[in-house]
Amino acid sequence: MSEVLKQVHSSSLHDLRGVVAVITGGASGIGNMIATTLLSNGATVFIIDRNQSLLDSVTKTYNDAAQKTNLPGRLIGVTGDISKKSEAKRLAEEVGKHTPYVTVLFNNAGILDGCFSPPKAAKAADFVDAFFNNVSEEAFDNVLHVNAVGPYWLTFAFLPLLEKWKEHGYGEEGRRFPPQVIITSSMNGWTKDTDTAGRSYPYIFSKAAIGNATATLARELLPLGVRVNGIAPGLFVSGMSVPGSTDPTGQSHAKKDLSQFTCKVPVSQLPEELGGPSNVGGSRRDIASLVLFLLSNWFVNGETVLIDGGTLLVHASSY
Repeated sequence: MSEVLKQVHSSSLHDLRGVVAVITGGASGIGNMIATTLLSNGATVFIIDRNQSLLDSVTKTYNDAAQKTNLPGRLIGVTGDISKKSEAKRLAEEVGKHTPYVTVLFNNAGILDGCFSPPKAAKAADFVDAFFNNVSEEAFDNVLHVNAVGPYWLTFAFLPLLEKWKEHGYGEEGRRFPPQVIITSSMNGWTKDTDTAGRSYPYIFSKAAIGNATATLARELLPLGVRVNGIAPGLFVSGMSVPGSTDPTGQSHAKKDLSQFTCKVPVSQLPEELGGPSNVGGSRRDIASLVLFLLSNWFVNGETVLIDGGTLLVHASSY
């Protein structure tokens, strides 16, 4: 019976020593929350971002902290633009220079652009002005390539490294953590209310696309034994949801109550020391517990987990 208890103890389920993760957009926002979770539990984590100075600051801050507390995990920063096919190949090659395998790829990076202001009147001309004249082609191109097309290129570029984990890791670690791709979509891939998505149709379109792709990619990769799952967040304070809120450690802080953004549903009340910030959407602990669940659970594949504090319970959606 002691062996049974040991198998389901948190230290057995979530000991990530030997695990290698790659996270796009890993320097800040939700990517930072994922990276620090994996680091804290022993993983080696490659964080990809376009901002070299932020990468340098984040990796130094958390590696120093891990070393001081004798944690085995480490962060490694890699600069790259994940919207391009050529970059996907280069990034996989760059990561492959440092590790013989990858356990999990988090396609997490995302941007928001092309927001519209509501039409001034219920007239066709006002709708054309709001939705057509004031939304650029560049906004659609950029958002779709970063949020939806880039994850497609990266998934296949990293497949050889994920396959090598399967070959290398079918010791104890491999059996506990089968290779996986985890894609960050959004509750806004299913919303019918643009107020929950910053009034950005490029963003909504991109997140709907990648949400559907999660299931289709999972089916395609069944023969390889590589799972594909997704995370669909609601409001989490980040540089995207609250511009200018990110500090040099990659954490984002909102000083005001943003509960109205989550549409009058309960939001996390955790204080800062327990993973807050409080009353401004989801917390670091919320993301951490979900990530650890997806990593350690063999029996979930092709699913996207909604983590929105109940926002889509009160706003029209197709989730």
